[in-house]
Amino acid sequence: MTLCLFTLNFRAQAQEEFIWLDPYRDTDDRIDALLKAMTLEEKASQLIDVSEAIPRLEVPKYCWWNESLHGVARNGRATVFPQAIGMAATFDKELIHDIATAIGAEARAKFLVAMEMDNRSKYAGLTFWSPNVNIFRDPRWGRGQETYGEDPYLSGQMGLNFVQGLQGDHEKYLQAAACAKHYAVHSGPEEDRHVFDAVPNQRDFRETYLPAFKTLVKEGDVEAVMGAYNRVFGDPACGSELLLDDILRKEWGFDGHVVSDCGAIEDFYAHHKVYPSGVEATAAAIKAGTDLNCGKVYKQNIVAAVNQGLITEKEVDDRMRNLLATRFKLGLFDPAELNPYNKVSPDTVECETHRNLAYNAALKSVVLLKNDNHALPLKKDIKTLYVVGPNANNSEVLLGNYFGVSGHMTNILEGIVSKVSLGTSINYKQGILLDRPNNNPIDWSTGEAASADACIAVMGISGLIEGEEGEAIASSSKGDRNNMKLPENQIAYLKKIKSKSKNPLIVIITGGSPINLTEVAEVADAILFAWYPGQEGGDAIGDLIFGNASPSGKLPITFPKSVDQLPAYDDYTMAGRTYRYMDVDPMYPFGYGLSYTSFSYDDIILSKSSIKAKEDLKVTVKITNTGQHTAEDVVQLYLSEYKVKFDAPNHSLKGFQRIKLAPGESKEVSFHISQEERQIFDDQGKAVDPKGKLNITIGNASPMKRSNELGANLKTTTVKIL
Repeated sequence: MTLCLFTLNFRAQAQEEFIWLDPYRDTDDRIDALLKAMTLEEKASQLIDVSEAIPRLEVPKYCWWNESLHGVARNGRATVFPQAIGMAATFDKELIHDIATAIGAEARAKFLVAMEMDNRSKYAGLTFWSPNVNIFRDPRWGRGQETYGEDPYLSGQMGLNFVQGLQGDHEKYLQAAACAKHYAVHSGPEEDRHVFDAVPNQRDFRETYLPAFKTLVKEGDVEAVMGAYNRVFGDPACGSELLLDDILRKEWGFDGHVVSDCGAIEDFYAHHKVYPSGVEATAAAIKAGTDLNCGKVYKQNIVAAVNQGLITEKEVDDRMRNLLATRFKLGLFDPAELNPYNKVSPDTVECETHRNLAYNAALKSVVLLKNDNHALPLKKDIKTLYVVGPNANNSEVLLGNYFGVSGHMTNILEGIVSKVSLGTSINYKQGILLDRPNNNPIDWSTGEAASADACIAVMGISGLIEGEEGEAIASSSKGDRNNMKLPENQIAYLKKIKSKSKNPLIVIITGGSPINLTEVAEVADAILFAWYPGQEGGDAIGDLIFGNASPSGKLPITFPKSVDQLPAYDDYTMAGRTYRYMDVDPMYPFGYGLSYTSFSYDDIILSKSSIKAKEDLKVTVKITNTGQHTAEDVVQLYLSEYKVKFDAPNHSLKGFQRIKLAPGESKEVSFHISQEERQIFDDQGKAVDPKGKLNITIGNASPMKRSNELGANLKTTTVKIL
């Protein structure tokens, strides 16, 4: 009875005084009332990433800047999943959805504890600036590791499932808010990102740079979109009416909020120099549709911009309205017990279920690039084994950038040692430094490594060498990798080991971007590309090395042989880039990855041999495991040979499914190809329905040009579009 009276009194008081605190009122009414109660100065204080408390209105402080690229990041203990590029290599939509759901649950659990402590600092909130769905158009980009690779369809599908998992599916509340970034046409060079003007042709703009964002907005109902640093067609991305109003709001129907990248509004006048001062920059961003300024420019200039007549207070209210809507969806103004997501236990953080997800993601992300003479898997009872390399006992390479921290990290050396027989003589020496010559003339490692029955060398790079401007502290090019090469000292070291031995040399490569592995492939018997595999990476790699599981990761980005196969880095034209437009054979093609077993693909069956432009097409194929190991494969569908009078993609991924097959087992896999999925864009950026014959290829890799030794199971048929 007492509780009922309290609730009634609360509701009556809220309705009479502070309507925005009444959870039973219409959200629009709550927002209107709060806006009416605020002064212009108070509104300015809310439109920046650290929104100040307004005690008189019972509005708490809130920090919008939070990260969750592959786990709750920069905010203490959390489950660390593989870096985004590694998750893309799984080609597993359901897994990504489950991982993002887990990230959202951990975020909510950590937030509730933080509120009890009155910790309202950066990275402790619920608005996460993830995922990154920029296209990894050039392998030199240091931040490409944050993306889902080079393909717009794969990026859209992985990003969509991340958004849906993180945000949840409640009709009123969000578990956490996701953000699609960096909108748009943003993928390096890092050193030019504050001054660069991206001017792609209209076909590439619509065909490559926008589709993933469109998917997250129209299908995923993503809560936020982050504007990029660079200009697009002359206007700063965060001040572009074309991007933010014409396309995002009007064409796609986006109804969430837009946040600037951090410092991007300041770039308007300080670096792009398209506006004379912060006042004009603020007005331009407000008018274009940027709601939240990560930085202080809005707070310092909104009042002046209104007073000078550059913007109206109504326009400021429009920006505020979008931000308040997000805070209400998160339940930040409601009693905690009304939001079902607040029922999460603190024990969910790094729980066994989430650690298993991290393990499965790591297991499915690792790509087997070479395996001559079945060098892998190794027998657990191998007599002598030697582990070398700068990244074997290095937990840094588990993380990538934008990472959380865990109390359950297993590095690669630990994972290997935990799987091998107790009777095996196993030893380890680092042998060399990551990227510097060894000035010590004494070499105790290569001879011992060569004499072992097998040597495992854990090489590659780390977030010290590649990443975001300012993050990669050992990079001489602000995080980018302008030559794509493995450090020379690593290549020389591998050659030295191999020159002394005929026993298997297993090379594990860590990294978040394509590496020129030409010289490594000449000496290695097997190559595993491990990305930055997260806290369970060592355990997963150990299981793959010794055959407890078969590798099943696929490359979400083409590995060129060298930068000589690439156009200029700062050229945003897609010609010659990615598997979709390259006309040369790469080192390793998009979608490629070997297994310990073998698969056969039957001929493709079409629901119809000819269809009308608006019809869907059903495509079916049967896959059989013809080898000796239970394993998973990624069945990929591509469209090719578009009959149009303008440049079209060579190939386009339009479907993928993961399947698991025991030896001798078969399964049928079906795809539905819609009219929209068959559309491509002409030189004016208009969607076109191709007519005539269209090639359909299904297999376990892309059909792009490749070296003869890189075989693939590919079946192709033709459908006629009337």
